[in-house]
Amino acid sequence: MVDQVPPRSVEPVTTPQHYTARELRTQSVHRLQVGLFGLCAMLLLVGLANVILDRAQLSEAKDDPTEEVIAVDEEPKKPASDPLADIGVAPSADPIPELEPESQDDPLGAE
Repeated sequence: MVDQVPPRSVEPVTTPQHYTARELRTQSVHRLQVGLFGLCAMLLLVGLANVILDRAQLSEAKDDPTEEVIAVDEEPKKPASDPLADIGVAPSADPIPELEPESQDDPLGAE
């Protein structure tokens, strides 16, 4: 049993193999076909991505009526305040409007 060697399905290569011109040409044509197919597939994917991005930009550009409703219901924003000016540590960036004098006609203020 130990002496029996199982039959080989493929014989080992003992001599260098030489391809004929027809086999080399067939291989090069096959490689060319695979390369062109891959290039076309990539071009189609890039084109599809471009179409999708253009459609997304168009849908964002349209006026959405829900945004108008939200903007109307929204409370007006409080203007930004300076916390240091609020507690009196630093001068205010916005000057406080001065109170207008009641009468400019009487320079002494007598009635």
